[in-house]
Amino acid sequence: MSGLGEDSGNKILMVERLSLSFDSLVSHVPLACSPSYCAVPSNRNDLLVYSHQNTAEKPLRLCGHHGEVGALEFGAQGTPALLCSASADYVIVWDLDRCSSRSRRGLAADGTIVGTLLGTVVHLSFSSSDQRVSACCGSYIYILSSQQEKVGRALKGHRGPVTAAEFCPWDQDTLVSTGEDRTFMVWDVNKEAVLYLSGVLSASPLLSIAFLGENRQLVTGSADGQVWCFSLPGDSQCRTVSRLDLHKAQQRHQQRHQQRHQQQLERQAQNTGVEKQPSSVEMDRPVLTMCSLSCSSRYCSPEQSSWVWLGSSDGLYLIDLATSEILTTLCFRDDPSLNITLAGSWSFCQGRDNNVVCLASSLFVPAVSVLEVKMPGSIDSLCANLAQAWPAQTHLSVLPSAPPIQNSPLNTQLRRKETKQPKKTGVREQPLVFHSQVRSSGYRQGPRRTMFSPNTNVPKTPGHRKPDHSSLLRDYPSDTGAPSVLHTHLSTGPSPTPVCCFQYSGDGKQILCGMGDRSVLLYKSTLTGHPAVYTGHDKAVSRVCWSHSRQWWLSASEDRTVNIWSSSSPEPVLTLAADRFPKPIRAAQFYYLDRFLLLASGPSLLLYLLHLDGSRDSIKRYHQRSAVQLGCRLQTSASTDITTLSAVNSFHSYLVLACGADRSLQVMDLNQDTVAAQVPEAHSRAAHHITQNQGSMFSCQTPDSYNLFLTSAVTDGLKLWDLRSLRCVRRYGNHLNRCHLCTCAFSPCGRFICSGSEDGCAYVYDLRHSAYLHKLHKQSDVVLTATFNPATPELLTGTLDGWLGVFRPSDGASLPCLKPCPAMGPASPVSNPAQRWGQPPLSLTLPNDGASLPCL
Repeated sequence: MSGLGEDSGNKILMVERLSLSFDSLVSHVPLACSPSYCAVPSNRNDLLVYSHQNTAEKPLRLCGHHGEVGALEFGAQGTPALLCSASADYVIVWDLDRCSSRSRRGLAADGTIVGTLLGTVVHLSFSSSDQRVSACCGSYIYILSSQQEKVGRALKGHRGPVTAAEFCPWDQDTLVSTGEDRTFMVWDVNKEAVLYLSGVLSASPLLSIAFLGENRQLVTGSADGQVWCFSLPGDSQCRTVSRLDLHKAQQRHQQRHQQRHQQQLERQAQNTGVEKQPSSVEMDRPVLTMCSLSCSSRYCSPEQSSWVWLGSSDGLYLIDLATSEILTTLCFRDDPSLNITLAGSWSFCQGRDNNVVCLASSLFVPAVSVLEVKMPGSIDSLCANLAQAWPAQTHLSVLPSAPPIQNSPLNTQLRRKETKQPKKTGVREQPLVFHSQVRSSGYRQGPRRTMFSPNTNVPKTPGHRKPDHSSLLRDYPSDTGAPSVLHTHLSTGPSPTPVCCFQYSGDGKQILCGMGDRSVLLYKSTLTGHPAVYTGHDKAVSRVCWSHSRQWWLSASEDRTVNIWSSSSPEPVLTLAADRFPKPIRAAQFYYLDRFLLLASGPSLLLYLLHLDGSRDSIKRYHQRSAVQLGCRLQTSASTDITTLSAVNSFHSYLVLACGADRSLQVMDLNQDTVAAQVPEAHSRAAHHITQNQGSMFSCQTPDSYNLFLTSAVTDGLKLWDLRSLRCVRRYGNHLNRCHLCTCAFSPCGRFICSGSEDGCAYVYDLRHSAYLHKLHKQSDVVLTATFNPATPELLTGTLDGWLGVFRPSDGASLPCLKPCPAMGPASPVSNPAQRWGQPPLSLTLPNDGASLPCL
């Protein structure tokens, strides 16, 4: 037996408070633990109850079972202290205070029999009020009274043996059960009805259940180390929130830990003489039991609402379900002072001061250990301790704190060639008049036969009206709901053409759409009228981007060309040919308030200086007067190819975020011309999209909000990052993304996130929760792109078959789908869009009642 040990300080420590030895193996015996007591079977049919207050005190022995005890559980309420035990013959509820009093007086401790001859019970649980007890026996779940023996309810729905059943802590009439059929069920105990039945989640049985009361979520774990988190709303229609593979998460955690502490661990191994076990050893990590980490007065951080303790065969794991990452690990092999190396069964609960009291049985040694996980004294110390598992980074921020340095690439000026004026060689002939045509005197016209009559009924032209500046003063509503109702559904053409990318202009009045047929369409934000069509690429358009001034916009294509356009001209004002770039262009945008052009090609980040001039010479019509000059070329670390990048253009910022083909996330500082920070394993696959929270000109956010950004990878969902710590703070994985490059976006108010999906829906998330807020149906195909209108609460989606959809909050009117327009002409740079489009699209007007009609 070991004492409490020294104060943990700022570290998370696991100390052994008590070690019990037995005559035979107790690797899979049932264990029970509460903040005040712990209980273990003795001689198979007796119980030993130990007090945490005085471990040296003689344990309380409870006798009453004739068969082997198969399950133990303490009551949820601390007063009175109840313990329920079950065997094949009886289910007994013990009042520990009464039993202790009788034992001190020399009398035999007795309990209340609440069930008889139920069979082999493998799991017990109390309701939140301790009035009910659930007993899992075979494929049945028996609901018993904790006060007396009476005929209870028997719930049967699993196709195999039930492994666990727990009452919902915020609704004691709701029960959640798991079984060896690899599913979980949500029950209404009063009605004996199944409210929800999940699908098959894993290849191994589900073993444990836990609840997150603040988030209204349930967590379940399987024998192969898989953990699922589901939302549990009032209608019991569960939605997947997150998923974690304990084995893969442990590998990522070890890589981060070794990267930061490699030298320190080597010094410790040399000093202590303990050899470091190789990290390549693989073992099963079943989720034997779970416990959520509740908050107390000293732990008031909202981050802890998604923290869960997991007990596995090799130790304890503290995981964050919001990010699907491991925060810390407490393995038995890392502490040679413990008398246990592998655990066969677990039981733990929340103790005082947020410490965790654990009871673990050894897998190969006939012993049971009482462990205590001692947490740091404050939430700041705890977060500082957990942050040590991530690579050390410098303090980063999108907002610059100082002007650019003297030799910064951002101070580079564009050098233009001076045009030489021809020298005058003599007096040149000048015309006698200043005009090319001379007005006729009118001698050959016939005489007038009608008198002059003035026109007095001239209608006023719209040009005399005063301009309406009300839209410039209108703020983006910060208290409105997320868009969820389909308002407009429009096809971009008669043939299915993917909408590869699109972007709203800064004022929210125009939409650029990059299409798979090598064209770019310019729509009004209302999607009414004919779009302007621009063509100038030989392959699909992969990126479109507006300038901050809204005077220019660019398009990049898979043919390694970049065109910069003006809305007033069907021809590009600047073209960057394919011979400039040896590899495809993965990203292109304006940067530093339109002063630079930022491109990504291969492992290079290219910074071009721009001078744009849309005027044309009537003689040299195809000569572009715009100029471009390479100002800086920055290579990524390890020379990995850039898959996507993002930078702020609405204000001055030095940082550029880039994702590499080696699954890394890199922060490049163009002021210092270097890679400022790097995350090696940002996703399980290379990220294909990254976007920053930039707000809009119609909304204002806190300065720290602009340090948030999103990354998206195939099969790995969305990750929300905080640039200040360069850590993943939340993960979103309800949408389906297995092969297509679906994109995501922030709302202008910074409260919502939208993402495309391959199941024909768009998903809207609340930034603070991992479960989706709205699932936008009525999409015709895979939703490739989704973005928000910067001026009004609208959401625009683009699909693989060329349909655009506009969604508005539920209080707005809903319009039906619009039919595709008639056949278009050949795609060519035309000044009149009507040459490509035939009849105008069908438009209908509906009453403002929020009704939704089917497609016409």
